Amino acid sequence: MNKRIKLLQLGALTAAAAVYLATTTDVAAQNARNCAPREAVIERLAQGYGETRQSVGLGSNNAVVEIYASDETGSWTITVTAPGGLTCLVASGQSFEETADMLPAKGNDA
Repeated sequence: MNKRIKLLQLGALTAAAAVYLATTTDVAAQNARNCAPREAVIERLAQGYGETRQSVGLGSNNAVVEIYASDETGSWTITVTAPGGLTCLVASGQSFEETADMLPAKGNDA
């Protein structure tokens, strides 16, 4: 997939994560079952679900937003890591796939 498309997808997912974070309390205050040190979360996603990082971006308050997914099972997970290293699971699901959607031409109202 070309880099621009991945950036657009990451932008949309980052915006969704930002809205989620804005409507909750501080990332560190979230339910302890959904948060852990980054290394532990990454290991769990890899070992338990076969997920690897597909994209990464910087969110509000310097939080790192990452998307992990499995090519084999189609499972996916969005994580947000606070500057202190605490990583929280924001969303997860099934049927992950890369897309190659293009932006409409400028001036096109469609």
